[in-house]
Amino acid sequence: MNVRLVQLDGKHPNLALMKLAHWYKAQGHYVHVTRHIYPNLFVPEPQYDLVYGSAIFDFSETAIFRFRQQWPEGILGGTGTGSSLTVEQLIGNEYEHYDYSGYPKFSASIGFTQRGCRMSKSRICQRFCVVPKKEGEPRPLNTIDQIWRGDPWPRQLLLLDNDFFGNPQWRERIREIQEGKFRVCFSQGINVRLMNDEAAEALASIQYRDTKFRERRLYTAWDNIGEERVFFNGVEKLERAGIPPKRLMAYMLIGCDEAETWDRIWYRFRRMVDCGIEPYPMVYRRSRQDLLCFQRWVIRGLYRRVPWPEYKRSTKTEQSLVGWNAVYGSAPSSHQAAS
Repeated sequence: MNVRLVQLDGKHPNLALMKLAHWYKAQGHYVHVTRHIYPNLFVPEPQYDLVYGSAIFDFSETAIFRFRQQWPEGILGGTGTGSSLTVEQLIGNEYEHYDYSGYPKFSASIGFTQRGCRMSKSRICQRFCVVPKKEGEPRPLNTIDQIWRGDPWPRQLLLLDNDFFGNPQWRERIREIQEGKFRVCFSQGINVRLMNDEAAEALASIQYRDTKFRERRLYTAWDNIGEERVFFNGVEKLERAGIPPKRLMAYMLIGCDEAETWDRIWYRFRRMVDCGIEPYPMVYRRSRQDLLCFQRWVIRGLYRRVPWPEYKRSTKTEQSLVGWNAVYGSAPSSHQAAS
């Protein structure tokens, strides 16, 4: 058969498609992995017997719509599609082999050491997170040796774990990382709310990196203003272990809590900036142009040099922000936010 696998979003390689690619190739089928929905007009392509599409984010509805138009018989999966179909349902739960050939520029090794999350029963998390429903309680999955591709590939691991320290075998994985001298990116974040001294010291003992494996970086999240104390308790534990706040990037969910106000958003933002944490707003409802504008201002680092009112006026979203001050009051400038 000829099989086409289409990655509809996400900057990292799609692990589900990599698993499907390996599975079909092992059976002798031709597999084409691509980020393009439409066939190449200038390079002849075969007639495909099976076409799969995968989307992670729910804001990829345009790409999903186009995929369905182009491939009406195509099979869609991923959290962004609203489908409950998983790759495990297609090829089994025990298949842990991946094909990297569809991502020739990606040199790291990618995978999970565990699945699930310790917060799977939290009602707060279930409002916006799909992990509790999809993965449930934490459980071990792969060792570091099973994830790493081996020589001559670099000792760089992009881990997709949703709760690394929820793994009952996390100490063994840390030891494997230490002994193998791996650089590790915990791309989905470390749960600072559940941080203890032992876990903080373990993180400080390894070469944690950003997604490009260049800078020292740990990712975490502060989604709820009510968890301020527990969040900063975790930050303090990391700092005592030797990981300063300036090495943290914290995702801050905005636009989800119905009780959320702009005062609360600014408070979280200021609180993190004041102690050196780099905030990264994550907009829950992408129809909110005001929040998207704020997100761009923050993640581009413009808050360090361009006052918010000035940036707001200069953007194309100015019309959607009419009445901002009347509803929310004046937002502080970037200098005020960082002071």
